Amino acid sequence: MTNPILVEIHRGGILESFHRGVVCVVNEKKDVVYAKGDIHQLCYPRSAMKLLQVIPLIEKGGMSKFDFNLEEVALMCGSHNAEEDHIRVLDSILEKIGMSYSDLECGAQMPSSKKDSEKLIKNDQKPGPQHNNCSGKHAGMLALCKLLGHETKGYIHPQHPIQQEIQQVCADMYEYPVAKMVCALDGCSAPIFSIPVYNQALAYRNLCGNTEFTESRNQALAVIREAVSTFPFMVAGSKRYCTDMMKITAPSVIGKTGAEGIFCMSFTNHNLGVCIKIDDGKMQPQ
Repeated sequence: MTNPILVEIHRGGILESFHRGVVCVVNEKKDVVYAKGDIHQLCYPRSAMKLLQVIPLIEKGGMSKFDFNLEEVALMCGSHNAEEDHIRVLDSILEKIGMSYSDLECGAQMPSSKKDSEKLIKNDQKPGPQHNNCSGKHAGMLALCKLLGHETKGYIHPQHPIQQEIQQVCADMYEYPVAKMVCALDGCSAPIFSIPVYNQALAYRNLCGNTEFTESRNQALAVIREAVSTFPFMVAGSKRYCTDMMKITAPSVIGKTGAEGIFCMSFTNHNLGVCIKIDDGKMQPQ
């Protein structure tokens, strides 16, 4: 099945390029209420999975154990620019769990923010793991290790206990069995799992809350919704779509991009979940 054209880009009245893809919208009854393209297409959620990966930490009492606040949770859900405020919050998370930049296994990356990237160059400084856009997620994974008493070294290995825990939570949220998932490495070297577009939309519907879930799971989901709604800057940063959109729409609509053309949203007031996947992976700048 060839996916339909979802986006056309015109210049001077002439069609310059177009992008095919898939859109799926799921309601609280798990019914598809709108779709274009092959909604059963397999792809990786990439960073759109971050809002799910932090669930075990919150559900198992990590916020009270480490006195985490909503701003810190939002950074754990984010793909940040490595602006000064992002680094400030990352430092706070690491201090609370007794860890440092050297414990982060996400690898060094130039800041996504051009201004902050140029600042490093002008000061003849090299980027570190703290500048990686996924360092908040990785700090959350280190916190989960500390919370559950697991070895922190090698926490990104797919067979590490926390990654097994995260995968099972993702399976619950996506309503897609672990046995069917293909495990690969995300850009930050943490595990990522293949999920059909329909199930990615279903997971973001489930982020709205689900009567089939335990009270502790629904409480954790409420914390995540409040965190990204209250601190959308931590999810991305200056001149970034996720942040700009949620500044306007949250908490009614929350959303997260993923690399290679993924964008997922929860319409919390209407109990709807959305997944959009652009086939060619293009993510045009604003």
